[in-house]
Amino acid sequence: MRHKKLTLDKESQKWITALTSTNTYAEFDPATTIVTVADQEADIYDLFNTPRPPNSELLIRARHNRVVAGEHGENEEEILLQDTIRRTDPLGQKVLELQATPKRAAREAILTIRATSVLLTPPKKRGKKDKNLKPIKMQLLLAEEENPPPDVEPISWLLLTTLPITGLNDALQILFWYSYRWLIERYHYILKSGCALEKLQLKTADRLSKALATYNIVAWRLLWLTYVNRIQPEEPVELVLEPYQWQALYCYIHVVTEPPLQMPTVNQCLRWIAKLGGFLGRKGDGEPGVKTIWRGFRRLDDIAQTWLILHSGSIPPLKESGGEKPSS
Repeated sequence: MRHKKLTLDKESQKWITALTSTNTYAEFDPATTIVTVADQEADIYDLFNTPRPPNSELLIRARHNRVVAGEHGENEEEILLQDTIRRTDPLGQKVLELQATPKRAAREAILTIRATSVLLTPPKKRGKKDKNLKPIKMQLLLAEEENPPPDVEPISWLLLTTLPITGLNDALQILFWYSYRWLIERYHYILKSGCALEKLQLKTADRLSKALATYNIVAWRLLWLTYVNRIQPEEPVELVLEPYQWQALYCYIHVVTEPPLQMPTVNQCLRWIAKLGGFLGRKGDGEPGVKTIWRGFRRLDDIAQTWLILHSGSIPPLKESGGEKPSS
């Protein structure tokens, strides 16, 4: 009997393609465990069903309230993921420090942590067409703020993973790994939007690889500056800039010839850099984004190099172009 080949949409297929590539790395280095971490877009049964080597694991935020195989409530009704995990006794609690963002103030959140093993059933339509599809064993992990402050959206992470969870320490480790997903997404966002990596018209893999190596450093620095500005905004700017950089920046922004004796702060200088990149700094604008900071840094580099030349008495090195050197 021939089965009709399943055609996945592009959104689903990209996750399976990415996992297949990840599996290649896992097979190359069997001594290393590789964990694929993804948001709710990757809550796809076919992704869970994709063959993986023993050292390739999944950590996915659940989107669908799936049916749990072998679990039934009163009157034999089907039990779903949300119901299953909330019937599980808590493993413990974790205090999470939430940093301030444009949409919320800094605060503490007390998360109650639960975990259990589940068997995910195939989607009903797929299960009826293909009897060979079997339930998939996964670990279900919930970290939820049960008593949030009034008028605050509670923190709630419902995660599906193939990693073992034997107790609270395993659960906390998995939550720690998942917490870095947003940071990695911001890093890729900076590469694509801040550095416009996808707009580079490079025709060979070698050139693209070299450009990516360079822009990786740029993206890391922009991300680091963003977080320093968020965590230590009032620290002296020497934490992130060389003296000639902030001095050139200050004099250019304020149209003066001498920098102040008192060093400006990280936040002040980041906003000035963003101003070079088009940031208006109006009352309702909040903190600058990576695009304006990136454009501003490109301008600051020229401004600072000019400042360095004028204040060091040095002359730029001559290029070996074969022409005559200028007379002294």
